[in-house]
This record gives sequence, C-alpha cells and structure tokens, in this order.
Amino acid sequence: MSLDTGSAALARLAEERVDHRFKGLPPDAEGLTVGELAAQRRNLFSGGFATPVLALSAERLEHNLALMESYTERHGLAFAPHGKTSMAPQLFHRQTGRGAWGITLAVPHQVRVARAFGTRRVFLANELVDAPSLRWIAAELERDADFRFVCYVDSVRGVELMDAALHGAGRPVDVVVELAAGEGARTGVRTEAECAAVADAVAGAKTLRLVGVAGYEGEVPQADPDRVHAYLRRLVALAVEFDKAGRFAGLKEIVVSAGGSAWFDAVADVFAGIPELSSPVLKLLRSGAYVSHDDGRYREVTPFNRVPEEGTLEPAFRLWAQIVSRPSPEQAFANAGKRDAAYDLDLPVAQVIRRAGPERPATGVSVTGLSDQHAWLHTTPEADLEVGDWIGLGLSHPCTSFDKWQLIPVAEADGTVVDYIRTYF
Repeated sequence: MSLDTGSAALARLAEERVDHRFKGLPPDAEGLTVGELAAQRRNLFSGGFATPVLALSAERLEHNLALMESYTERHGLAFAPHGKTSMAPQLFHRQTGRGAWGITLAVPHQVRVARAFGTRRVFLANELVDAPSLRWIAAELERDADFRFVCYVDSVRGVELMDAALHGAGRPVDVVVELAAGEGARTGVRTEAECAAVADAVAGAKTLRLVGVAGYEGEVPQADPDRVHAYLRRLVALAVEFDKAGRFAGLKEIVVSAGGSAWFDAVADVFAGIPELSSPVLKLLRSGAYVSHDDGRYREVTPFNRVPEEGTLEPAFRLWAQIVSRPSPEQAFANAGKRDAAYDLDLPVAQVIRRAGPERPATGVSVTGLSDQHAWLHTTPEADLEVGDWIGLGLSHPCTSFDKWQLIPVAEADGTVVDYIRTYF
C-alpha cells in the first residue's frame, strides 16, 4: 500500500454515508456523508445527537498525542503505539504524524486494516503461525519495498511452521525473540537457553531474519518497580548476549522492544542504559492506551503518577446517556449499558449532569451495575436528577470503549463536533 493510496483511503472515510450502522448520530443526518455532517459542526447537545453517544474530546486527544510525542523524544525512544486500542486509521495517521515510528498490532486482521490505510511499519506484538496470513504478509513485503514488518517468535515449532508457510517468499520476515515476563506470564520463551534454541531455529530458516528481542513488562507477576526493572534488564541482557554471539551480524539496526501503558517509565529507565551494540539499537516503545487515556484503571496506573514532572495524560472519552426512569428516590436508570460502555475493568463513573443550561457535577449519583442497555444508578438525597437529564459517564479501559462504537464524534469543549473517528474491529 503506497502512502498516496493510504491517504486516498483516509480521505474516502469522509465519503461514507451516515445511516443506521452508526449509533448516536443525529437521525436527520441520514444520507449525508460523514464529511458533510462534520462540516455542519453540529453541537453534541443541541444538534440532534441521540443518546447514548460516545464522544472524544478534541482538546484532550491532541494533548495526549503531543505529550507522548515529547516524552518519547526526550527519552530517546522510538514509538510504535499499540493500534489495537483504537483500531482507528485516522488516529494511526495522527500518531505517525506526531513522530511515531509505526504502529503495533496484535493479529493479522489488524495488520490488514493498517495496510489498507497506508501504514508502512508494523510491529506485531504476537506470535504468527497462521499460514494464509503469513503468505499475505509475504506478498505485501514483495509488493511494497517500503513495508517493514516485525513479529514475535517464542518456540522452535512456531519457527518451523512459519518457515513452511513462507516457503518461496522473496523477502524474509523479520522476527524478534519474545522473552516471557516470568513463570505463569502470557506468551514468550521462559529461559535464556530456550531463547538461544529459538534463535538457532530462526538462523536455520531461509524465510526468517532475527532482528532483535522483545517482551511485555505488563505481564510481570506481582509487578512492582523492582520486579519490572529486573525483567527489563534481563531483556536487555538477552539482546547483549545475542549480539556477542553474532546473531545480529549484518543488520542495520537491532530492535529491543517493550512497553505497555503502566510501566513505560521503567522502559525508559532501563533502555537508557542499553550499551553500544554492533549496530544501532531501535528502542521501541509500544504503549497504546494513552491516546484516549481513561477515568479508571489507566488513570490509576499511568507512569505519570510516578513522574508528574513529565506531564499528565487526560481522559478524552465521555459517554453521554439519558435518564429514562426514576422509579424511586434512591434509584434511576440511564439508557446506556454493556453494549455501549466498557465494563471489563471497572464500571463507568457518573461525572456530570446536563439539563437546561451548563453541566454540573453528578453529586450523589453512582453507577452500581450495567444491563445490556441500561446503567443502574444509585442516588442519594443530594442528587438532583430527573427523567430526561443527560448524564456524562467516565469510562475505564480505552480498548473496550473504542470497540463498541464504529463512528465516534470528536467534540470541542463547547460541544461543537469537528470530526468523526471510524473504527475497524
């Protein structure tokens, strides 16, 4: 996929027609293109939008993009934010436009989406042994000399399956050995001796090229700063040992990659100490949840809590629902539920109420549960809540917020909707 073709694909998103597929959008916008609707700059609260509707803050989204761009530059890190968070090519484009090396992804379908919109560099933070997908990757590499693709390997058997599927491929597929974060962690090689065996298998495969090592410190058991730093030092030591053994001979750069959204400060600390190797090191950070941040888990675990002098991410999502039932002084129901709100980590948080006039704090209102299409609200005597009120909910976990919405309004602070983000899950 050429850059020009990718830009054209992004431009065509504005030509998509608004219809029943996209919940929350104004019913009277049916038949308009997304671009035409955006040009109307409707107000989220008075422009005909239907509840529930998820919105992204234009200002906070831009703030988060700029903050991680400056953070990675300051720490000498290359950045491949994890695209599985949003699966939004428009955001991929903005991330690479703000200096990202490329986009991290997790499964072949996601790579196909990214390639359809012109992404030139993909880091697949997962093992890949699916033969049809490997053949498609090989065809993409053959067709586009500018396409860079790297994925994990963590077993000799996996290497054998990849080599068999890629037989006859013109360009080798670049791989990194994934070092597990510890016993009981997710994927990855458990011991350094096994890492060497996997690397030997890659060396014996004509269709693969070993370009580095990688891992995910978020899987460290009973993670704390000491354990996470120790694991990352172990990852760096593996890269050093591989280099001493000549496993990276002839490479233009050696990839060392880690980094989720909870410990990227530790990655920056340890990667700053990577010694000089036989080739320059691409210190690749992969944190993805920063793009929208959240009002729950990631607000609690963000490294910026430990290093506040580096900046602060801002939660950019708010789910707007409407009070549809007030059966008792202690209870109310809003028309947003599991189909609309992330709930896998924490329940939504009641933040603000809108009636006639400006929004006000949702004092005395809390979310106690979700049904498929209802939020269960507990109300105390301080709560001023009526049927028809709009309630703004903060969400926890960006990944499962994005994936419930195909077209997300981007609203400025006064409610003016300036853009729409298309997702592909």
